[in-house]
Amino acid sequence: MSDVVPALEELWEAAEFDPNDQQKRAIQYVGRPLFLTAGPGSGKTRVLLWRTVHLIVHKEVKPEEIFLSTFTEKAALQLKEGLTALLGLVTARTGNYFDLTKMYIGTLHSLCQRVIADRRFSPDRQRPKAPLLIDELSQYLHLRDRNWRAILSELGWKNANQEINEFFAGRASVSRHHAVSSCISLFNRFSEESLDPPRLRTRTSDPTLLRLIELYEKYRESLRQAKPPVTDFALLQQEALRTLEDLDRRVGASRAGSIFKHVIIDEYQDTNTIQERLIFKLASGHKQVCVVGDDDQALYRFRGATVENLVRFPERCRTYLGTHPEVVPLNVNYRSRKRIVSFYSDFISRCDWRKNGKSKLYYRVMKELEAKRKDSRVSVIASGRDHPDVACAEIARLVKRIIEAGKVADPNQIAFLYPSLKSVQVGRMAGALEAEGLKVYAPRAHTFLEVDEAVGMLGVVMHVFGKPERGGYGGRDYANFFDWVDEAFSGAKALFSTDAALERFVSDRRKETRLVVNDYQALLKVSEREGWAMSQPYDPDAMKRPLLGADGLSRRAKRTFLSAYVEGLVRNRARTQRPFTLTYMILRATSLDWNILDLFYRICGFRHFRKMFEQAERVKKDEGPVCNLSLLSQYIGRFIDEYNASVLSAGFLADDRLQQTFFASYLYALFRRGESEYEDAEDPFPRGRIPFLTIHQAKGLEFPVVVLGNPRKNGWGPQRVEEIVYPLLPRRGGEPLDRMAEFDVMRMFYVALSRAKNLLVIAHYSGQGQSINEPFSSMLDDDFPRIIEFELETLPEPEDADAELPKTYSYTGDFLLYKRCPRQYMAFRKYGFVPSRSQTMFFGSLIHETIDDLHQHLIDKRGRNAQEQRA
Repeated sequence: MSDVVPALEELWEAAEFDPNDQQKRAIQYVGRPLFLTAGPGSGKTRVLLWRTVHLIVHKEVKPEEIFLSTFTEKAALQLKEGLTALLGLVTARTGNYFDLTKMYIGTLHSLCQRVIADRRFSPDRQRPKAPLLIDELSQYLHLRDRNWRAILSELGWKNANQEINEFFAGRASVSRHHAVSSCISLFNRFSEESLDPPRLRTRTSDPTLLRLIELYEKYRESLRQAKPPVTDFALLQQEALRTLEDLDRRVGASRAGSIFKHVIIDEYQDTNTIQERLIFKLASGHKQVCVVGDDDQALYRFRGATVENLVRFPERCRTYLGTHPEVVPLNVNYRSRKRIVSFYSDFISRCDWRKNGKSKLYYRVMKELEAKRKDSRVSVIASGRDHPDVACAEIARLVKRIIEAGKVADPNQIAFLYPSLKSVQVGRMAGALEAEGLKVYAPRAHTFLEVDEAVGMLGVVMHVFGKPERGGYGGRDYANFFDWVDEAFSGAKALFSTDAALERFVSDRRKETRLVVNDYQALLKVSEREGWAMSQPYDPDAMKRPLLGADGLSRRAKRTFLSAYVEGLVRNRARTQRPFTLTYMILRATSLDWNILDLFYRICGFRHFRKMFEQAERVKKDEGPVCNLSLLSQYIGRFIDEYNASVLSAGFLADDRLQQTFFASYLYALFRRGESEYEDAEDPFPRGRIPFLTIHQAKGLEFPVVVLGNPRKNGWGPQRVEEIVYPLLPRRGGEPLDRMAEFDVMRMFYVALSRAKNLLVIAHYSGQGQSINEPFSSMLDDDFPRIIEFELETLPEPEDADAELPKTYSYTGDFLLYKRCPRQYMAFRKYGFVPSRSQTMFFGSLIHETIDDLHQHLIDKRGRNAQEQRA
């Protein structure tokens, strides 16, 4: 090992990184809080990585003394892999290794979980148990399926669905889905703003809102009473902040703010009120907080994000830390050609951001962007100003020319962006592209269950477990769902007609499920006849013979009761006063040795589905079908987790319980929520297809060619939840309610325009009801460059699609898995298929944590004894 630490410049050269002066200052500055205002494509992620490397290598800050957070799991993964690779450069030169296992690096939510369970934030050094975190889908299922009726009954709230929907949407619909979804949005905002029920009641007299506050209180109780206790994203942050405040209150000092020497937050414009408090609390000791963000790319108000956190960061530093920050603008754009940068800079400036329309104060951070790429040739064009059908056809012909000329390495490098994929313009554009022989991949354009792969697979599964029956409920969504059920069931029959082996396989599995259900019912009859309670201990001496004599009991079920191994387990448990119940034994004897995910993978081996994997392996790849199969595996895995369905017992199969739970409840919830198509953390868009994305989904991404497929978004005022919450908040000088929609629309389109690297194409529609938003209509004047005039040879040649940040690979997780089976590696590592029976925990990790807990307990006990002796 060497004691000579390589200079930062040497490491930059080794990594082929040539930072500009602003980036150098952002990386090396240490002193006051640091405020990095970063424009699109300014290399902020690399800056944060190199800043972290500089702190660890040259400032001798331990990794566990750094709190590094970003907004998404994808970005967190990039940070982890990039930091590991860059520190590897230092290790290669010095032989010194860096242990990042204890470093806080991830999303704010994941790091909040760590804070709650970190003994450093516990006065007695014990490891507190953090509640299980549930995501948006689990939160919806928790409230809708498990607690909605019980809570409303407890509150005595009759006709609640109608009253809630009238309050939120202005119409008294009976839809439980809409009522639950609206309540969750409101509850999350309450939590993110730290608005507790007692405080809320003092700020409103509206009778419906007061009942909703009661409902919010009961919802929080239901999370705590769940087994195990769970929490949602918003309440998790409250719990983390409470952990920090409790530590300081019990210790009598600001220990919580001294754990981390440096707090670094990416995408700061997307933080909410409670996250701001949490971040400043963590930084309160050393006052070394660095935030980076771009208020012009703030898109997540609907999730509670507060762009004022970034715009007013200097003021908040003075309030929380008693000091002002060093401001370093990152305003050199490395992504886009010069005219693209000029176009979206001009676009965002055409909104009046001034406070009160005349003061020198603004609702945004004013910035001047500079394009690193000096190519000034035409790079922003529009279709002819025409009817959407004509404009879409013109854009489709251009896209085909771009692909045929080899100006992109794959069709997935041409992205079509829309404010919403529910627009009629999406269907028009997709039809125009398909008319040119181009394949489209359209996430969020429809319910995921409606994609061909989901229809085919779930139709086959229905033939195994039985088709759910249509009930007597009204409503368009309910009718549409069961129309989908009919389509899937009929579609599977068509697959059977072309694959006799698949039909035989399904028939055999169906017989197997019927067999275990018949065995289960036969064993229940014996138990009833003998007068046994199902909860009483199983006694093999008294019960085995009658159970084996059950009418029609299969050899498969008999094996459980005749097994010497099982009987040994039973008698051993009885001796230790932990006997198996009769219920357990009957269910064990009548359980399948496969679950729905096992069934999914076995079906994938048949001709229709096997072809989808083969398509993804060809030279001219089409990864769309296999990507959708991957997402379906994830949803089935989620069902297994949510409903403890890793083992399918006959008790779950009897009386159509699985049909009702899996199809009529879980899949119906996905259908109603409109769960989207495939989004992968590493390779999000399947090769061979042109992706259609929402602008929100495109945030943080870049593409050689971007088409803004619909420059129209109606700004119909603020969202209803904002109207409800805004009067309940203390005034903090934020954006006025009546301008929120205008600002949000401008920021959304700014994000879309700034995704393009080489060419930006804008659809210019005209006709009744087809007009585009201002300032687009003014900017796309008669002199604006049009597709018909565009010279394709001026478009730059495609570049290698190498990752911007280095990736790391493991010997066991990557090399050995690939060596064992390349197709398994493709499925599980590349496309994210969920392995069957994966809900396990490494025994060694459990042992390690237990020993560590005992070690920390002894440390704490030794410290207490020493204090008592000194006293």
